[in-house]
Order: sequence, then C-alpha cells, then structure tokens
Amino acid sequence: MNQRTDPRPDPRPDPRHVRRAFSRAAATYDAAAALQREVQQRLMESLEYLEARVPEVVLDVGAGTGHASALMKKRWPKAQVIALDVAEPMLAQAKRQAGWWKPFQRVCASATALPLADNSVDVIFSNLCLQYVDDLPAVFAGFRRVLKPGGLLLCSTYGPETLIELAEAFHAADEQPHVSRFAPIAQFGDALMMAGFRDPVLDRDLFTLTYDDLPALMAELRALGATNARLDRRRALTGPGRFKAAAAAYEPMRRADGKLPSSWDVIYAHAWAPQAGAPIREQGQDIAAVPVSAIPIRRRPG
Repeated sequence: MNQRTDPRPDPRPDPRHVRRAFSRAAATYDAAAALQREVQQRLMESLEYLEARVPEVVLDVGAGTGHASALMKKRWPKAQVIALDVAEPMLAQAKRQAGWWKPFQRVCASATALPLADNSVDVIFSNLCLQYVDDLPAVFAGFRRVLKPGGLLLCSTYGPETLIELAEAFHAADEQPHVSRFAPIAQFGDALMMAGFRDPVLDRDLFTLTYDDLPALMAELRALGATNARLDRRRALTGPGRFKAAAAAYEPMRRADGKLPSSWDVIYAHAWAPQAGAPIREQGQDIAAVPVSAIPIRRRPG
C-alpha cells in the first residue's frame, strides 16, 4: 500500500472559505467589529488629502455591512458610491445602512476582478480586506486600472503580528496552521510600487485587545468572519485535546489584569494613481521613483 503524503504547505487564502465565512458572519459582524470601526475611522481621516476635490465615483472594496460607504455618501451626497463585497449577505446588511435618504450602489464581486470600466473611479477605499487576497500586485494593478489618473487609493490590511499569540498557542498543540498568513509591510509597499502608484505612504498601528479566555477570542473571530482561511488549514474541527493544549499554552501570556492579550497589527496606505500612459512595470523594474525602503512608514500611537 502506498503511503499517503501530506500536501505541500499552501498559506494562500482560500477564496471560497473567505466568502463562506463572511457570509455566515453578516448578522454578527457589526456587534463584534469595534476594532474594525476604529481602523475605518483612522483610514477615513486620509480622505482629507483630497482637499477641496469632490469625487464623482467612490468605490468601497470589501465594504462589508456598508458603514464606510454610508459615511462617504453622506460626505459627498452627489457622488456615486459603490459598495463592493464578495459576500452577498454582507451587502444585504449594507442595504440597511444606505436607506432611502443616502442610497449607494451594492455590487457583489471580488477585489481581484473589479467589474468596473477603466479610468472610472476617483477614490478607492478598502478597509481590512486585502489580507484575504493572494496576489497583491495583481489586485493593486486592478485598482490602478479603474482609478482615474490622479485618483486616490486608501487601504488597510492586517500585518504579520496579527494574532501572533493565538498562532503561538496553537503551535504548541500541533503543527497545523491555525492563523492566516499576513503580508509584511515591505511586501505591501512593494506591491503598490509594482502597480505604479505614486507617492505611497504607509502607516502602522499595533492594537492589543483582551479577552477572558481562548473561547471568547475564538467566538469573536467567528462573529467577524476572521477565521483561518489558509488553503493548507486543518479541514477537520479542532478536537478538545488540541484546544485544551492551546488554551494551556496561552495561559502564561495572561496579563496582570487577568486578561489574555491578542495583537492586531494594522497597516494603512495611501497612494495616487499615475498619469495616463505610465506603465505598470518595465523590464522588471518598478516605475515608482523611490525604492521600497524609502517609502515613508510611520508608527502611529495605538
């Protein structure tokens, strides 16, 4: 009998799992999304870079339940605001945010295949969505395609320190990955430059949330739809033995206030679409004028 070998590790996100997880979480997301709303607020502060410009078309990628879309429609009542998300139940929740007095469009589609015309969007806003795509340069190339020359991109994603305590605790229980992989800030900035975006600036926050125990953290992750989306994740349910071992490994991290910490590493970026005709990449060389090491990275207070 041939011995079965395990498949090679594949940390890329599984798009079908992502869609299912966020579809299931649509009804519970808002109640659990305190951090996500805080990140959204901080990202929206960068809309001030538009100064007096009033966009005609705004695209909210990974709009979820539509809070940012509603705020931008309120900010620019005459603009066409499009809430795009891969999960239809999320967009159904977003309809409640729109209402008849500030309607915005809702489109079910992936960030990897935007169903919009070239040079049709003034602003792309994407809050905590891009960690669930496996080809950042391709996604940013798609963003650049639909942005008008000089259009503004605002986005955020989770960095590699996110849920690091949880990953370490489960690593003590078994060798299977239990936490999604998150791109480092240099990779994020490099992808922006590969797509030809101009004047990128990156910011970074490290938040620490606290929980009574491991089940409370896991329940919140399920409510958010932020479960392990790796293609090489364990497909069977985590047994009680492994869960107990992970909980025991988490205990030494308990803080003086009796709470378990959970790190959330957030990367923000804003950049501008180049003028018409600028290539995305030439002869393997990045078009942007500065090396990735020179992109401004600012550590913001948490």
